[in-house]
Amino acid sequence: MENLILSLNVVLPLFLTMALGYFLKLIGMFDKKLLDSMNNLVFKAFLPILLFNNIYKTNLEGALNVKLLSFAFLAVIGTFLVVTFLVPLIEKDNRKRGVMIQGMFRSNFVIFGLTVASAMYDESTVGIIAILVGIIIPTFNVLAVVCLEMFRGGKLNFKQLIKGVITNPLIIASVIGIFFLYFGIKFPTAIENSVNDIAKIATPLSLILLGGSFAFKDVKKYLKPIIITVIGRLVVVPGIVIPISVWAGFRSIDLLGLLLIFASPTAVSSFTMAQKMDGDSDLAAQIVVFTSAFSVLSVFLWIFTLKQLNLM
Repeated sequence: MENLILSLNVVLPLFLTMALGYFLKLIGMFDKKLLDSMNNLVFKAFLPILLFNNIYKTNLEGALNVKLLSFAFLAVIGTFLVVTFLVPLIEKDNRKRGVMIQGMFRSNFVIFGLTVASAMYDESTVGIIAILVGIIIPTFNVLAVVCLEMFRGGKLNFKQLIKGVITNPLIIASVIGIFFLYFGIKFPTAIENSVNDIAKIATPLSLILLGGSFAFKDVKKYLKPIIITVIGRLVVVPGIVIPISVWAGFRSIDLLGLLLIFASPTAVSSFTMAQKMDGDSDLAAQIVVFTSAFSVLSVFLWIFTLKQLNLM
């Protein structure tokens, strides 16, 4: 019963916060222009500050886990290669293929990872999740460009790709945070408190905006690829990677980090990328909506199961 209550207390706030965002949209307080502006603000300001703050406040001794970082990176690459092989066997439309592949391997780890980890563990240990973000997010971004470009039939622009990665606000914040952590640089108390207060805005605002972006349309048109991608993202991928992670010896917050990389819903930015790269952006939007909606149940079940097995 204790593990059940803990799992509910971790996941239920995610659902309620997203539900608030959807409700605000229904009553007309959000429109597309406002959502786009606010998402841009969160991505370029609040989330980077949150990432920096989590790394800045972490315990360096346990944060730089090379085994965990290497395993996570290789597991993302492996997942990408497997789904890139399998999806074309199921879907014949190239515009849908790239979107489905992206939907299965690319998660909303930056929001869900930090939120769930902060709810379950002390802030001095959550920094490993922020450092994981610094490794996994650029990997996601590069592989997303590769798969969408592959099925668009275009050529990869490596110069633009590298520029996009090194100018990503989340990556910049992670690097600065690691620099401060490694060299033991500390802010004056007033600045520390300000950074801490601003960082607290990022998670609830991100979840509210995610809920506000929900739009249940064209479901019948995309029913088959939606079902395949949702099951792949929330059930099959974590169902394969997590047992391997346990076998490899990962426990506690390390295992939680891996769970949230591979069981979180599809990244919201996958919709924007599909728009820019001639993918089926309507399908991409529905994948984000339905993986986000069902992840509340699936993440709860994963956490509850792993807690019951005394693995976290």
